[in-house]
Amino acid sequence: MIDQDREILLFAPDLLGESLAAEIPTEELPVRIRRSADQLQGHPSLVIWSLPTETQPLILEREILQLQQRWTPAPTLLLLPADYGRDPQSLLSLNCDGILQDPDLAALRDAVQTLLNGGRVLKIKPQAEHSSTSQPSLSMAQWLLVSGLQQIGRDLQVIEALLDPPPEHFVMRLMLEGRCRELRSAKNLLLWLWGPLHTGLADVMPLHDQSKTLELTLNDREPTAVWNAIQQRLEGAVSSGLGNGTGQLLAIEGLHPERRRDLLLALLQQLHEVLLRLRGDELVGTRDQKALSARWQSLQTEVKQQALRSVAGNYVRLPQGESLVAVADQLVDRTDLHQSDDELPDPQTMLASLVLDQPVLVDGQLLPSDDPRALLQLETLISNWLVRTAELIGSELLGICGEWPELRRYLLQQNLISTRELERLRNQLNSQSRWQDWIERPIRLYESRRLLFSLKTGRIEPLLLTEPRDEELKRLRWWQQQVALIVEARDAIAPQVQALVKRLGDLMVVVLTQVVGRAIGLIGRGIAQGMGRSLGRS
Repeated sequence: MIDQDREILLFAPDLLGESLAAEIPTEELPVRIRRSADQLQGHPSLVIWSLPTETQPLILEREILQLQQRWTPAPTLLLLPADYGRDPQSLLSLNCDGILQDPDLAALRDAVQTLLNGGRVLKIKPQAEHSSTSQPSLSMAQWLLVSGLQQIGRDLQVIEALLDPPPEHFVMRLMLEGRCRELRSAKNLLLWLWGPLHTGLADVMPLHDQSKTLELTLNDREPTAVWNAIQQRLEGAVSSGLGNGTGQLLAIEGLHPERRRDLLLALLQQLHEVLLRLRGDELVGTRDQKALSARWQSLQTEVKQQALRSVAGNYVRLPQGESLVAVADQLVDRTDLHQSDDELPDPQTMLASLVLDQPVLVDGQLLPSDDPRALLQLETLISNWLVRTAELIGSELLGICGEWPELRRYLLQQNLISTRELERLRNQLNSQSRWQDWIERPIRLYESRRLLFSLKTGRIEPLLLTEPRDEELKRLRWWQQQVALIVEARDAIAPQVQALVKRLGDLMVVVLTQVVGRAIGLIGRGIAQGMGRSLGRS
């Protein structure tokens, strides 16, 4: 069917439908708009449904399913009003080919062209811009924790914005850094006192991401298009600058902002090259995921080396002693790039989808990689790999800079040129690493949780992923196992302690009301009777 014969079935209110029917067709997009099924001369190439008002999720899902069943294989484009008040995340489960909220005419034409070419489009505004919706009711304790974390998060965002770049006034910088440490300590204290609260926390962190529009465009449904979309989104996130919203110290924070950006972009480019090599590998024909993961692991050292060379620059030379040496060669020779991060998840999930075109498991559902939910999960996994790999390289660079003073001016932040400040940062990172290895990691393994780092626009955010980690728990060292046993003992003893405290409280209530209260009442009655007799005599 040629473009002139393509028909689009449009369901919209009368006035809006007439306007869209007149404005969508252009010379670049020569299509015919049909307002009803009776006007069709054949099967439609696209079905557009403009939702006039807010609709219940179940009704909306049922109507979308009926449209898809009636007009398959034509894709479906859903147009939402600007004041749509439902949770935007719930729209991802509609499995609709295209979803646009309050689009302009140019965006609508681009979306139509993309869908006609076999792609997918998604543009949903954040819920914060919509009218208030019903939220799940929270208890007083939950409300206090959520509101406290929200307030701390807002204050941290303001302070981190003031520290990027750091103010020239030394006292002001120290005050802001101290305030930032106080807020993070208060946040950790809240979570420690009140316990892990999962209800409502998904809406608390990250705070800034609630104001971002969820926008995705896939030119086609192939894994290469999915990877290109993810790569483009991550490049935009890295290029906009990255703040630290993880609540912990990162080694890449010590790097100069330009070097930090270059490192992440270089790793992203190397990942692109690795995926191309894996797609052309003979292992793809066997579809052996374990062999693919082993091949991936064998390429990690080379990936780090190439990324390190990109950051250093192939032609950059710096003095070392009495000679002028190439920085890239020295860094590759003096860094240990064979180490790995134990918190990195199994790469089979992202490799099987991006290389073998296999579905992604999301919330108990097997979804194709072009599904927005699957794409966002793949993006999170890739973001985590980027940040954690950059952390390994950043730690090695900080160690080399400690032995090579001339390198500090080229790679590190201005305040880390001082030997004292650099060593202080390294000591803090080492102490944090030991604490995470001895305490936090055993607890996360026992809770079957994995800490991921997600790249958002302007910020690195933490994300807890729940998955079975029993085998890793069994391989813990003796001391780490004792930490897990302490947590287990706390969980076992806590109900009995709570019951004991409750019974002691009930006993105190009985003593105060039945014993002490009655005694005070008898004493008061005696005093009143004595005063009455005295008044009667007088």
